[in-house]
Amino acid sequence: MQATRILLASIPEEASFHKPMFLFDGPDNADVTILLAHGAGAPMDSPSMTAAAEALAGVGFRVARFEFDYMAARRTGAGRTPPPRAEALNPHYLAAVDALGDVGALIIGGKSMGGRVASMVADALFESGRIRGLLCLGYPFHPPGKPDKLRTAHLADLATPALIVQGTRDEFGTPEDVSTYELSPRIEILWLEDGDHDLKPRKRISGFSAADHLKAMAEAVSVWAARLEQVRLLRTCSAQN
Repeated sequence: MQATRILLASIPEEASFHKPMFLFDGPDNADVTILLAHGAGAPMDSPSMTAAAEALAGVGFRVARFEFDYMAARRTGAGRTPPPRAEALNPHYLAAVDALGDVGALIIGGKSMGGRVASMVADALFESGRIRGLLCLGYPFHPPGKPDKLRTAHLADLATPALIVQGTRDEFGTPEDVSTYELSPRIEILWLEDGDHDLKPRKRISGFSAADHLKAMAEAVSVWAARLEQVRLLRTCSAQN
């Protein structure tokens, strides 16, 4: 597996966003690139983001990580700026997709809030043929301790094929919580036993290690992405006949 590479992208000067800095893992000639945004409080190179990116790169994906402006500003001495409302970050995510350029087959997503933002822009990108799917690592279905404040309204009719990887111990949404939600049939959920919001289990209790869950996550994403490609090819063949 190639080491993490850093690339400063360029975006149009008239854009109101800073140039995103991408961290790349995995082979440059991968069939599929996965674009990942970070969660609300931790940067793109946090231990959990790095572990997820390396696991996905290990099964052949090219993984690109980026930061929203408020998080990137912390690197320039601006201090801990609180994140804006998730909806306000939609243009930032779209700008990152544009800055990434034509990478072939693309899956967008992120960890926690990053996945939520990706889920809000996914359908427009999917309908225009720019992405293949959506990957959310620890989706924040609701704030911890506030199960009545759902962040799921747009997920009921999501048209983009999506995979959510969630720990059964995630305080942002447990199996018991999520089983009551109205979610699109395009959404698949992989539950990792005893995983927390970072997908980490307690080995003494569950028998699983963090490495076990990362491996299961990466393998599931690989199988899911391959299935998306098979469906795409079948539809292309059907349209030509």
